[in-house]
Amino acid sequence: MSQTTLLTREPVVNKNRAITANRIIAHGPNIGAVAEALAGQAEVWPTHHPVFVSLGRLVPTPDLMAWSIPDNVAIEIPAQTLAHPQTQALMANLRDAGVGMCLTWYQPGVALPAGYDWRFVLIDARRVPTPSGSPGLSLAWGLPDIGGFRDAVGAGYDGASGWFFLHGNPPAKALTPGHAQIVRLLNLVRNNGEIRDIEAVLKQDVALSYKLLRYINSAGFGLMVEIQSFRHAVSILGYDALNKWLSLLLVTASRDPSAPALMQTAIARGRFMEEIGASYFDAGERDNLFITGAFSLLHTLLGTSMQALLEEMNLPANVSEALLYGQGEFAPFLRLAQSCENFDVKALNAAAGELHLPFERVNRALLVGLGFADSLNA
Repeated sequence: MSQTTLLTREPVVNKNRAITANRIIAHGPNIGAVAEALAGQAEVWPTHHPVFVSLGRLVPTPDLMAWSIPDNVAIEIPAQTLAHPQTQALMANLRDAGVGMCLTWYQPGVALPAGYDWRFVLIDARRVPTPSGSPGLSLAWGLPDIGGFRDAVGAGYDGASGWFFLHGNPPAKALTPGHAQIVRLLNLVRNNGEIRDIEAVLKQDVALSYKLLRYINSAGFGLMVEIQSFRHAVSILGYDALNKWLSLLLVTASRDPSAPALMQTAIARGRFMEEIGASYFDAGERDNLFITGAFSLLHTLLGTSMQALLEEMNLPANVSEALLYGQGEFAPFLRLAQSCENFDVKALNAAAGELHLPFERVNRALLVGLGFADSLNA
């Protein structure tokens, strides 16, 4: 049976903007369809962080128990449904099965049933500016930007969920010397530079060399042998594949407090696009799809303009066109990746339809990308 549920996601961060959980929102016609879609993704379910599963606008019912719920999952229970008999039955089932629950859309004065532990409580901060009386750790939702996050933490919130960190960042400036060095390295690799010249750049920064080898040897690459040096990496992988991993270094070079969530988002976009593009492009172009997604937030991560960044780098035209103008063969894949970060399921459906993709593939790519991004930052 073709699945009828689409998944979207958003990160959950603590006061220091470190990722503490991932929130997966299931947009389906009924709970049975949601359970089927979630069960179909067991192989790629992300395990590095707790996962809050939202049932969207559906009333939670015991039909969800058809899904063999992973150990790291907490099911979101909207406060407005607490009195619903079907939700009460599901809550009892979840408690008996040892599955965690997260209370959502809490407002002061809501009557809470006895015998349930609400470790996390998601609150619309636009309606409840101060989380006094929250029965658990309070997470602000609906924040407009980084300034709104600071205000929420100042008002007593323990963290937040959402995409606020994409907005209200400092104005653009020039690349720092450290970032410029990675760009130089990328250009050397893209132009098939001499290995000795590339190694000379790497030797100037031991931490950079270590991080590069750590990425290449990560589980996400799936190599059968451990790479011991850059020269070894070139002999095993070649320049094209290394370009992808050097791009990761640039994406993860920021030390901004919002960087963890931004980096996770950028890397997840890249891996998502690579996964989705597997049946459309050859291996080399899939690497460029990855770079397009990963670089889509580079201007925010590094605090400079996209135009200035691309002028420094020798990127293929299809990558630059997608990043600068939203055009070209990679642009629909980037739009799809971005649509997975939005509660607007109609936009996601349209983006998937543009590429004639079944929901199962979109959901799988979403979770593959998220799991990959989390594994690199574990």
